[in-house]
Amino acid sequence: MTAKPLYVIKAGSATLDVGAVHREVALLVTRGARVLLVAGGATGIERHYRSAGRPMPQLRLANGDSVRYCRPEEMRHLVDAYEQVTLPSVEQGLAAHGLRVFTAVASRGGLVSGRANRPLKALNADDRPVIVRDHRAGVPSDVDTVQLAALLDAYDVVCVSPPVRDEAGGTPLNVDADVLAAVLSNALDADHLRLVTGSAGLLTDPNDPGSTLLDAYPGDGARYAGGRMRQKVRAAEMALSGSADVAIAGPHTMAEPENWTRFWRTREPGADLGLLTKVVSVPSVSGDEAELAAYLADWCRERGLDAEVDAAGNLVATRGRGPRRLLLLGHLDTVPHRWPAEWRGDELWGRGSVDAKGSLANFLEVLAHAQIPEDGQLRVVGAVEEEVSSSKGAFHARDHYPADAVVIGEPSGSGTLTLGYFGLFKLRVTASVPSGHSAGMDAVSAPDLLVRALDDIRSAVLKEASDALSAIIDVSSETGRARHRAVGVLNFRVPPSAGLEHLRTVALGAGDREGVDVEVLRATPGHAGGRSSTLVKVFSRAFGQADIRPRFVVKKGTSDMNTLATTWRDVPMVAYGPGDSTLDHTDEERIGSMEYRTARSVLADAVNRWFALDEGLAR
Repeated sequence: MTAKPLYVIKAGSATLDVGAVHREVALLVTRGARVLLVAGGATGIERHYRSAGRPMPQLRLANGDSVRYCRPEEMRHLVDAYEQVTLPSVEQGLAAHGLRVFTAVASRGGLVSGRANRPLKALNADDRPVIVRDHRAGVPSDVDTVQLAALLDAYDVVCVSPPVRDEAGGTPLNVDADVLAAVLSNALDADHLRLVTGSAGLLTDPNDPGSTLLDAYPGDGARYAGGRMRQKVRAAEMALSGSADVAIAGPHTMAEPENWTRFWRTREPGADLGLLTKVVSVPSVSGDEAELAAYLADWCRERGLDAEVDAAGNLVATRGRGPRRLLLLGHLDTVPHRWPAEWRGDELWGRGSVDAKGSLANFLEVLAHAQIPEDGQLRVVGAVEEEVSSSKGAFHARDHYPADAVVIGEPSGSGTLTLGYFGLFKLRVTASVPSGHSAGMDAVSAPDLLVRALDDIRSAVLKEASDALSAIIDVSSETGRARHRAVGVLNFRVPPSAGLEHLRTVALGAGDREGVDVEVLRATPGHAGGRSSTLVKVFSRAFGQADIRPRFVVKKGTSDMNTLATTWRDVPMVAYGPGDSTLDHTDEERIGSMEYRTARSVLADAVNRWFALDEGLAR
C-alpha cells in the first residue's frame, strides 16, 4: 500500500475568507490526500488590531515598499491575531465540511524554527535611511518533520501559520507564509505545492487578468512579479529544489488550472521533448494520478483532441469515431520514491521517465498527429494503478474501451517489440501457533512454521511450472497474548502456458497443515501472441523503415496486457516503448532524447500503417 499523497497549500486570509479553498481541501481529503495548509494572516491581523484599537506599526523600505514592523513587543499581538482570528476561522470553515483539523502557529512546540534576518535598512519620517535592529523577522530554517508527520497521520488537515520559533531563543520570528509553505514542502517531501492567491496566477500584464504566464522556469517569474507576488515567485522557485509540482493558483481557488502559473525545474533541450519533460516532472505515484491526468487532459484539449478523465481516474483521449479501433494503453502511475526531474546532457532523469511516462507521452504525441481515416478510431488511455495489485485502470479499460488491436505502453527499448508477458501468482501465507517460550520442549515458532510452509509451497509450484520465477516479497510477525503469528507473501511469475487453477490447487495442497492458512491474492494469467499478426507486421515494417533490426521478446514481468487478456480473445496485442527496462524502479531511471525520438517515430509509422490497411486485414 502506497503512502497518501501530500499537498502543501498556502492560502492568505483573504482567500480563506472566500471559502472556495475549504471545499477544495475537502475534495482532496476525500480523494485520499494528506493536506498541510499554511494560513497567511494579513486580513486577520488587520481585523485583530482594529478590534483592539491598536495601530499596526509600519516600516518604509528604501525601495518604497511598506512592511509590518514586528518589534519584540508586537509579536505577542501578532500571535494573538493568528490564534484568535485566522486559525479559528480556518478550523470552523474546514470543520463545516466534516474534516478533523489541527491548527497552530508554527512556533508552538517548535513545529518550525527560524533564524533572524540581518538588521533592516529603512526610511524614517524624514525619508532619511536608518538601520532597524529590533525587527523580529526571519526565515524558516528547521522543520520538526517527525511531529508534523504524526499530526498529518492523526488529522484530515493540519493548518499552521507564522510566526516560527527563533532558533537563537528570542521572541518568535515573523516569516513570509509563502516561503514557509515552500520550506515545509521541501522538508516533508510533498507531492504538490499550491500557492493560492487573488490573481489568476502570475500575470505578464498586471492590468490584464487574462495574461497568466502558464509556464515558468527558474528566473522567468522575476520579470513579471511585483509587490507581494515577488515573494510568491521566490517561494515557488525555492520549492523547485524538492520534487513537488509547484503552481501559483487563483484567483482564490485551485479549481481552475487554466489560471495557474506552473513552475518547472528543468528546461527541455528541444521543443519536441516538452511533453515528456512535463509528464515526468508531475509526481504520480500510484493513487496520486489525478494531477497528471488533469494536466494531460488539458494538453489534449488544447490540441483539439477529445479528452476526459473517466470514472476510474484514467486519462482517455480519442480521435475518430470509425469502427476500426486501435487502442494505445499506457499508465499514469509510478512506483514510490521521487526526486526532482532533471535533464543531464541528453538524458532526462526522473521517476517514471522509463516506466512508463516516456511511452505515454509518445502515445499522446502520435495521437495528435496520426493519419486517422474516416473508418478509424485511435484512442489513448493513461491508466491508473498499474504499479499496484489492483490494476484498477486497466480493468476499467478492459470493460469500457473495446478495440481491434492494442499497443501497451511499456519500455523494452526503441528496437524491441514485446509479444507477451508472464503471469502473476501471489499468495499470502499465515502461520499461527500458541504463544509460549521458545525454550519449551519441541517448541516451533510461528516463523519456523511459516518458513517450512513457504518452502513446501514454492517447491510444489516450481515442480509444476519449472520456468516460473519465485520470491518472498514480504515477511512480518506479531506476538499476541494467545497466539504467535507470522505472515509471508510469496510471489510467482509464471509462463503464459501455466494453468493457474492447477497451480492454485497445488499451492493450497502444499500448504494444507495445522496452523497454516494460504490465501490467493492474485492469479493473473500470462499472455503471449505470435509474430504473424497484422499488428506485429506493421511494426516490423516500421522497424525496417528506420533501419532497425528488431528483437522480439516475452517478458517475465507483467503489464496491463495481462489484465486485458483475462477476457479479450483473439485481439492482437504487443507492448512497445522507449527506455532501458533494467532501470525500472531504480534510482538510476533515465531516458535519452534520441531513444525517445526513435520510439516515437517507429510508433507513428506503425500506427499509420495499421490504419492504411484494408479493414479485413486489420483484424
